[in-house]
Amino acid sequence: MNFASDNTSGAHPAILEGLAAANAGHVHSYGADPITEGVQAKIREIFEAPEARVYLVATGTAANALSCAVLTQPWGAIFCHRNAHIEEDECGAPEFYTNGSKLVLVDGPDAKMDPDLLARTIAHTGRGGIHNVQRGMVSITNSTEAGAVYSPAEVAALTDVARRFHLPVHMDGARFANALVAAGCTPAEMTWKAGVDVLSFGGTKNGCMGVEAVVIFDPKRAWEFELRRKRGGHLFSKHRFLAAQMQAYLADDLWLKTARHANEMARKLSEGISKVEGAKLIHPTDANAVFASFPRGAHKRANEAGAYYYLWPFDQSLDGPEDEPLAARLVCSWATTPEEIDAFLGHLA
Repeated sequence: MNFASDNTSGAHPAILEGLAAANAGHVHSYGADPITEGVQAKIREIFEAPEARVYLVATGTAANALSCAVLTQPWGAIFCHRNAHIEEDECGAPEFYTNGSKLVLVDGPDAKMDPDLLARTIAHTGRGGIHNVQRGMVSITNSTEAGAVYSPAEVAALTDVARRFHLPVHMDGARFANALVAAGCTPAEMTWKAGVDVLSFGGTKNGCMGVEAVVIFDPKRAWEFELRRKRGGHLFSKHRFLAAQMQAYLADDLWLKTARHANEMARKLSEGISKVEGAKLIHPTDANAVFASFPRGAHKRANEAGAYYYLWPFDQSLDGPEDEPLAARLVCSWATTPEEIDAFLGHLA
């Protein structure tokens, strides 16, 4: 009954099989191997973007921070939601890799930026000329840190604002697959067709051991990314072991199957919690995360039975009145089973 994060699950067996197969023999290093070349071609095909450049890194923070670094200058603002991962969970990495860009925060329900508020915030930035941080770029998280999903139309509404101010757009897609299957669209419709310039395409949270792809739809930005990846210490010498994960992840649409399963498990969990007396959903369960509040007594029973998840925010206490509601985040993954959800819900009743 582990719902702490999709990061707590193991790697999918197909990923491990791919790594074992890639371990045989000798190949060129630093991304010059045939597995990497095949992965790059496959991602271009999936995204209907034959000119795109594709680069692999081991972590989502590296993917996001390096992406931001090629889209804005040190004196530029990165416009993102107040609850974006780059704001709350990356220890200043975007600021570090951009050599000083400032994150300018935009509000909106369910961790989605409001387009009108984004426009007002951008317009307000840089008004003092040389004395202010300048307008730099926009970063969108899909799915959001509240488990909500932007549709392609909602993405386009934000990129339209960015274009009015001549700003490039990055998408943090750590859970891109979960967002995609929830929205029922194609990868191209969710990204470059909607105005996205660079995508952090996640694998780790969705069954890989540790690999993310940075998809750069404008090839003119590619060489700078290569230099920054190397200078930042994120160019793997035995690169085939990143590529082998991504190869297995994309094969036979495994990435979509694992995401679809995780989303289905989250819906089952969400529906079950909503039936618990005194419970309510805090955010819509669009993808694979459930945000809900339910009585402290139910939390205590679940914890005593061995369930693992996070109270959200963390500073809530299990000590206090049994009927007082406490909010929580519960995340499902490719490895979540219906049986563990049923067991968990049984302890809440």
